[in-house]
Amino acid sequence: MENQCQNGTETLLKVSTLNCIDLSNPDIHQSVSLLKQACLDCGFFYVINHGISQEFMDEVFGQSKSFFELPLNEKMKVLRNEKHRGYTPVVGDYKEGYYIGVEVPEDDPEAEKPFYGPNVWPEDGLLPGWRQTMEKFHHQALEVAKAVARIIALALGLEVDFFDKPEMLGKPIATLRLLHYGGQVSDPSKGIYGAGAHSDYGLITLLATDDVMGLQICKDKDAKPQIWEYVAPVKGAFIVNLGDMLERWSNCIFKSTLHRVLGIGQERYSIAYFVEPSHDCLVECLPTCKSENNPPKFPPIYCATYLSQRYKDTHAELSVYEKHQT
Repeated sequence: MENQCQNGTETLLKVSTLNCIDLSNPDIHQSVSLLKQACLDCGFFYVINHGISQEFMDEVFGQSKSFFELPLNEKMKVLRNEKHRGYTPVVGDYKEGYYIGVEVPEDDPEAEKPFYGPNVWPEDGLLPGWRQTMEKFHHQALEVAKAVARIIALALGLEVDFFDKPEMLGKPIATLRLLHYGGQVSDPSKGIYGAGAHSDYGLITLLATDDVMGLQICKDKDAKPQIWEYVAPVKGAFIVNLGDMLERWSNCIFKSTLHRVLGIGQERYSIAYFVEPSHDCLVECLPTCKSENNPPKFPPIYCATYLSQRYKDTHAELSVYEKHQT
């Protein structure tokens, strides 16, 4: 697929062809078949007709842009805390972000869990209606994630409501992350990225993007050299990918794929929604994913333990962000 570059020169961009799951499709068998094929192949697919209106999606993107356009000193007032809530300035990769988790009041015993607690919000007078928009989107995106999880359950030979149980997505760890990439041009040969190569470590991720190309996937991380393909933005669709936790749960039958973001000289906005089961969920090999010839590859682990370790390994220390205040 050929795309016109910003500088007027034409270049060949390798664009991945992904399956598209229509959540309004009454033929559940077709949806399961398409999703299963995607999960075995690359762990990425599109989801359309998911029930969130385009009008509301535009509002969420508009509110996200309003926040990132604030002066840095205003954004630093809502700096990310130890519960992974709030603003993350540009450190390393050329992106800034804002985390919003499940809202749990400080005086609730549940708030003692590592990924629960109150969110950090900009002052309402600064961005009227901002909190309400983000809370509404958080709620609606969770319903989309649950609908996708039901199709995943069927694709794994499980009961349709397997992931709906209270210890799973009944009390999820769900994190919304607003993202803004500056207008820099990435140069992988110099280690300059919008977002460096990584896999997500949770269950599934929903990604909404604007119309600027940037996301790339590598279907075979062990290939030399690695082959990277762009994922084209599709208006109104979520790009969905599987995380390392689901790869572990499925005994590596389903794939968690390496991906990255390259800047092409245009600003880019995206919204990621990371979904994990409850803190107390025991992640152990699914009964349909093991056999005498294919025993479990990983020991059982509690979700909270697993996520805490992965966050520690992959997130910058708060002191790194706090240096921006000096």
